[in-house]
Amino acid sequence: MPTSSPTALALTLDSVTKRFRNGVVAVNAVSLSLGTGVLALLGPNGAGKSTLMQMIATITRPTSGRIFFDGVDSASEPDRVRRALGYLPQDFGVYDGLTASQFLTYFAALKGVHSRAKIVEMLELVNLHTVSDRAVGGFSGGMKQRLGIAQALINDPALLIVDEPTAGLAPEERLRFRNILSDIGFERLVILSTHIVSDIESIATEIAV
Repeated sequence: MPTSSPTALALTLDSVTKRFRNGVVAVNAVSLSLGTGVLALLGPNGAGKSTLMQMIATITRPTSGRIFFDGVDSASEPDRVRRALGYLPQDFGVYDGLTASQFLTYFAALKGVHSRAKIVEMLELVNLHTVSDRAVGGFSGGMKQRLGIAQALINDPALLIVDEPTAGLAPEERLRFRNILSDIGFERLVILSTHIVSDIESIATEIAV
C-alpha cells in the first residue's frame, strides 16, 4: 500500500473556464473546494470532464479563473503541483516491447524515483507482480490500465487524477480497478471521470455532475 501522503489536502477551483480558439466553451466557470477522498466527475462524453482534469493536472491552462493545490497557484508554479501529482490520461499508451518492470522503472526514473523496492511495491499493489517480466504488448486492456495506475502512483502523489479509467474494461477488471481507487482514496485526493454510474456508486465520497 502506498504511504506518506498528507492527510490534510486542499484543491480549490475558482470560476475556472476554458474557451478554445474556435469559440467553444468546454468548461464554464467551475468552482470547487475539495479535500481528501474520491471525487467523481460524472457526465456524458463531450461534457468537458477531460478538459477540466487536464487543467487541474497543469497540462493546459484555464482561459480564466484560478486553480490552487495546497495554496499553490497551478498556473504560476506548475512544477510544484506536478511534484505532488499522479495522472492517468484516458488514452494511456504503453511501450509494447518493455516488460512491466522495465516500463515502471522508466516512468519512476522520469519522476525521480530510483527505488527498486518501490517498483516491486507498485506492481504488487496492482496485482501485476507475477507478470512483471512479461512484455506489456501482450497485456489485456485491464492489465495495461493497472500498469497505468501504478505509474501514476509511483511518486506517492497527494493528488491522483484518472480519466475514464474503466472505459472498455471487462466487468471483473472494472471491479478490481474500483477497489484500487477506493483503497488509495483514504490518504489522498483522487479525481476520476466516468460516464458509468456503477463505477462510482461504491467508492466516491463526492460527485460532481
